[in-house]
Amino acid sequence: MGRHTGPSRRRFRRVTVRVLVDYVANGRVRCDYATTLGAGGLFVSTDDPLPGGSETRLRFRVPGSDRLVEVDARVVWVVKPGEAGSVTPGMGLTFTDAAETAELARELASLAS
Repeated sequence: MGRHTGPSRRRFRRVTVRVLVDYVANGRVRCDYATTLGAGGLFVSTDDPLPGGSETRLRFRVPGSDRLVEVDARVVWVVKPGEAGSVTPGMGLTFTDAAETAELARELASLAS
């Protein structure tokens, strides 16, 4: 799966962040940094991305909040190291839990105001 190009199809605005994200990959917990975050998903910077279509559970804290977000997500696109020149390798994930997505949207909106 390659990086999405062309007009944006995102439903939610994303912000640049540096948020530590815990997730399970191959039976072990991994910790990497998300570099963008929106109510619908995030981008995790990693040299070892999960395959496209993989499902995992993410845990992270929204900047400025003490609440630990725990949400199911699916990998929707991947950039492997060296694949796209100077583009950061990693994976774009979409949140698959509608209730948590709605809560996160409210939280991000309140932080932005």
